[in-house]
Amino acid sequence: MTRTKAFAFLLVFLVPLQMPLAAWLGSRSGWPNLMAWFPLFFLFVMLPVVDYLLGHDPVNVSAEKEREVALDPWFKILTLLALPVQLLLIFWSGSWFVRADLNLLGMAGWLFSQGLVGGILAINTAHELIHKDGKLEPWAGGALLASVGYHGFKVEHLRGHHVHVSTPEDASSARFGQSLWHFLPRALLRNTTSAWRLEAERLRKLGHSSFSWRNELLWWTALWLGFALAFALWLGPLGLAFFLLQGLFAAGSLEIINYIEHYGLERRRLEDGRYERTTHLHSWNSDYALSNLMLFQLQRHSDHHAFPKRRYAILRHHEDSPQLPGGYSAMFVLALCPPLWRRIINPRVQAFRPGAHPGRS
Repeated sequence: MTRTKAFAFLLVFLVPLQMPLAAWLGSRSGWPNLMAWFPLFFLFVMLPVVDYLLGHDPVNVSAEKEREVALDPWFKILTLLALPVQLLLIFWSGSWFVRADLNLLGMAGWLFSQGLVGGILAINTAHELIHKDGKLEPWAGGALLASVGYHGFKVEHLRGHHVHVSTPEDASSARFGQSLWHFLPRALLRNTTSAWRLEAERLRKLGHSSFSWRNELLWWTALWLGFALAFALWLGPLGLAFFLLQGLFAAGSLEIINYIEHYGLERRRLEDGRYERTTHLHSWNSDYALSNLMLFQLQRHSDHHAFPKRRYAILRHHEDSPQLPGGYSAMFVLALCPPLWRRIINPRVQAFRPGAHPGRS
């Protein structure tokens, strides 16, 4: 890990910066309704273009340096910093939304933009934090998730998704041939209900009621309701609508990324009825340099599923993992058009399936 790359992870915070930039562009140009869509232009046009121009980063931290890098407080500080930035952003963004006098098209652009930014800043960073030991990082991850109302992810992702990934039991693993639009509403609903079921099962095994104060989802729900109440009292019905919708769009963006990360990949069922162990062969990988820096290396997802507690700075690129033809920004746009997605990605899935890939049986 070079010092340059370590500091380059600050590029994560370019994403929330797009919201005040869009407001500034709107006021300077006199086109606030058009500029409300600017963050989406940045994320889905400008970023993929620069990502392809800069190219790949397959370099891994050497094995002898991994522990030193993982213990460097810099990488922990960056993820914890996302919490105050996210809270400041959504309260400012909600205030601007209410006072900007946008038309319906401008409102839609601002809500979609804030939702996508929240999906990256809040949920993606929370994904890194909830995997860590101790209390501070998982707590910060839970608070980030509550800020977008998808706090069930804290339970379901760890106890559901990582257990059942790339099997029919996992709501966040898209089947081969399944369109995004079939997958998305089912993933949102199933993952939410699964989180409450998993937490109830945990408490029941400990001899407690699912409505016990020990149910962490009740606490995260209370925090989410507190946020919602604050928006309603401060900014009125429109402010409350902003808070609820930005959360829905953030959760939706997360599940679109889940669709991209696991589409069509399967773990074999063994003779004893269990599934094979999760390895770096069961998630799509992308080594595009810029988008990895701006996502805390989420795109090295293959290694993350093989070693879930590994800090983002030392996640490895695996050449033999299934490889996406672009970063997540480009793949996000591709997934929105199922015929085009299938045309480009299905041959890659078929080439990687058992019998078609060296080392797989």
